Amino acid sequence: MDHRARRRRIERHGLVLKDPGVDGLRLEWSAGIARLTLDRPAARNALTIAMRRGLIDVARAADADPDTRVVLLTGADPAFSAGLDLTESLNGSPRGARTDPAAVLRSTRTPIVAVVNGLCYTGALEIALSCAFVVASERARFADTHAQVGLVAGWGMSALLPRAVGTRLARQMMTTGEPIDAARALAAGLITEVVPHERLLERAGEIAGRIVAAHAGSVDVQLDLLHRGEGESLPHALALEAEEKLRWRTDVEEVGRRFAALRRR
Repeated sequence: MDHRARRRRIERHGLVLKDPGVDGLRLEWSAGIARLTLDRPAARNALTIAMRRGLIDVARAADADPDTRVVLLTGADPAFSAGLDLTESLNGSPRGARTDPAAVLRSTRTPIVAVVNGLCYTGALEIALSCAFVVASERARFADTHAQVGLVAGWGMSALLPRAVGTRLARQMMTTGEPIDAARALAAGLITEVVPHERLLERAGEIAGRIVAAHAGSVDVQLDLLHRGEGESLPHALALEAEEKLRWRTDVEEVGRRFAALRRR
């Protein structure tokens, strides 16, 4: 598919390639990978209503476009995001103000990887927790400041954070607002790896490339099994896998080709 045809297909699904800075989002697409950057560095990439709507549009469009295999979500240095744009929110509640991008990310079949390059606070932390997984630079910091400003989380913090880091650390983070650094986030299970800052985007691209190279159907099924089995008993999760295995149709020739290629790496 040539570039113009791909662009028409993406735009038909709402995945519109924007110029840098438009609505605080920057979107690039290449070889099955959508790279979405929160791009309001002067405001620490705080999420406006327009940005939240845009994030939802990209997630839904990625699911609708079979050529998009993975989405990398990051922020323009020096921050990932400070969370909700409170200045906008406190000046009234216009239509769309209650938009919840985290819920949409959790329902998206296309893996969305949070690439955290700096501070990731409050609503942004809920978004990162709602992604498939998180890779971060050594400059990353994670905090929940809802209690410090007199708000209550509404994008899943109380459910997602303890499942990621344990109830005790979640209690401390949610009541004190103190940030944890990348090393502690890694040890707690909040993120999957820490990368030198200057290599973060390169490493994220490597991870995305491996996802793109994997069998699309197998990736979809295995992510679906993880989603459906989360919170279930072990016997139930095992039964889900057994049922899916019976439905799976193996292409012996393709498996052979992929196995041979894997051995050559």
